[in-house]
Amino acid sequence: METLERESKRRVDHIFDYIISVENLLSAWQEFLRGKRERQDVKNFSIALSDNILNLHRELISKTYQHGSYESFKINDPKPRDIHKANVRDRLLHHAIYRVLYPYFDPKFIFDSYSCRLGKGTHRALNRFREFERKASHNNTGTAWILKGDIRKFFANINHGILLGILRRKIPDENIIWLLEKIINSFHAGNNPDIGLPLGNLTSQLLVNIYMNEFDHFIKQDLKITCYIRYADDFVIFHESKKYLENILPIISSFLKNYLKLSLHPDKVFVKTIASGMDFLGWANFPHHRVLRTASKKRMLKNLKEKSLTSYSGLLSYGDTYKLQQKIIERLTDPEQKLFFQQKCPKIKESKAKRQKN
Repeated sequence: METLERESKRRVDHIFDYIISVENLLSAWQEFLRGKRERQDVKNFSIALSDNILNLHRELISKTYQHGSYESFKINDPKPRDIHKANVRDRLLHHAIYRVLYPYFDPKFIFDSYSCRLGKGTHRALNRFREFERKASHNNTGTAWILKGDIRKFFANINHGILLGILRRKIPDENIIWLLEKIINSFHAGNNPDIGLPLGNLTSQLLVNIYMNEFDHFIKQDLKITCYIRYADDFVIFHESKKYLENILPIISSFLKNYLKLSLHPDKVFVKTIASGMDFLGWANFPHHRVLRTASKKRMLKNLKEKSLTSYSGLLSYGDTYKLQQKIIERLTDPEQKLFFQQKCPKIKESKAKRQKN
C-alpha cells in the first residue's frame, strides 16, 4: 500500500505547478480559441492577453484566485437544459486544468464508459451495445434482456463533498485539491450550496466521469457484471435472465443513493428484451437494426441548416436511415446543399452506385 501511495504521489508531483504555468495557460488559450475568435468577450480578453494571463498566473501562485459568476441560458438538446457559462478568464483556467488532468484520470476509467472521452463517443457506444446484445442472446439464438437506467437530474445532484472526497483519494497534492475545490464550489444548483455542477464547464465533463467511475467499478468489480455500458447518466446492462436484472436493480439503486447521493429516474428504468426495441442514445435498437427515434427524426427535418448537414450525415450513418436521408434531400431547396448532403451520406452513395451498376 505504501509503495502504491508513493507511486501515486510521484505521478502528480509538480502537476499543480504545470497546470498554473504560463506555458500551460497559453497552450490552453490556443485550444480555447477554436471556434470562438469572433465572440466579443473573447476579443475583449485578447486585447490585453499577456496581462490577463500573467495576472491569472500570479493569483494562482499566491492562491488569491476567486472564480467568477456564471451567465445562465436555456437550450433544447433535445430536452430543455439549463446551461451556465463562466467568463473567459475562468473558462481558460478550466481548459488548463482539463488538458493536464484528463490524461491522468482517463486510464483509471473503465473501457465501457463512453461519454466525453477521446476515442469513445456515441458511435462506439452503439457498436458496443450491439456486441453485448449478441453476447447475451448467444448470437441471437436466445433472448437477451436489458436493464436500462437513467440518473435523475444528474449534473444538478452531484454532491460536492463526495466528489472532493473521491478526488482526495486520487490526488495527494493539496494544491490541486485547492484549485479543484475553487472550481467545484463556484456553482450550486437550487438552494443547496453543496450540490450541483454546471453543464457549461469543460471541467464538469471530467469531474462527472470521475464521480461515476465509482459506480462503474462497483458494477464491474463488486457485481462482476461484464456486459455494461455507461454514457453520462444513461447505462445499460445485458443478461440472458430477466430475473437476474430485476434482482440487481435494488442493489444498484441502493449504491447510488448511499454512496453517491444519486437516484434513478423512476420513469426511465426498464427491463425489456432487445426484440421489443431498446431506446439508447437517441436510437431504437433491435436485434438486427437500429432506427432513429420519431422525435429525433422530426427535430432533424425541422432544423435543417447548412451547418447541421455535416453532423446529420455522420449521425445517420449509425443506423438504418435510407428513407430519412431521402426525405432530407427532398426538403433541401438549395442545389449545392443537396449535392453536399448526397456526397456526405455513405448509404445514399452506396445505393446510387448499386443502381448505376445494375
